[in-house]
Amino acid sequence: MFGRWLKSLSGGEDLSGSGALRASIERELPDADPETITVVTSMAGLLGTVAYADREYSAAEEARVRAELLRVQGMTQSGVEAICSTLRKHIVEISSVDTPRFARAMRELADDDLRREVLSALVELAAADESITLAETNLLRQLTNSLGLSQQDYLEAQERHRQHLKL
Repeated sequence: MFGRWLKSLSGGEDLSGSGALRASIERELPDADPETITVVTSMAGLLGTVAYADREYSAAEEARVRAELLRVQGMTQSGVEAICSTLRKHIVEISSVDTPRFARAMRELADDDLRREVLSALVELAAADESITLAETNLLRQLTNSLGLSQQDYLEAQERHRQHLKL
């Protein structure tokens, strides 16, 4: 707490995990409105959260994060690299402190279809390394609820990856 306060007095910018992620996305999508920036930031943050659920951010998981970010309209390859760099740098804070904020923003700003699509992307990410651990399953179930979706939505999203469950 005091470290951040002192850094801001000295003129150095020390953005938190979600702040750094949002700033990165704002730079990469300069024409996007604030709601779009919030949705993309939340999606990227949730992707980081699931990627780090087992406390390892593997190359396969980052490749999946990259693929999902490239689906965002207006996103470039260099933009994806910048966002992934921010995720790597702030992954611990993003995956712990900021997760409820990301889920709440998605619930407030995204319709049911987009939230289901995000959930599907999160399940795809968990399966990227061909192993969905108990920690990932528990997190995905919690995020399903936080996104205002049903457990049936979760079961439908994970059905294609049932063989990767490591329970």
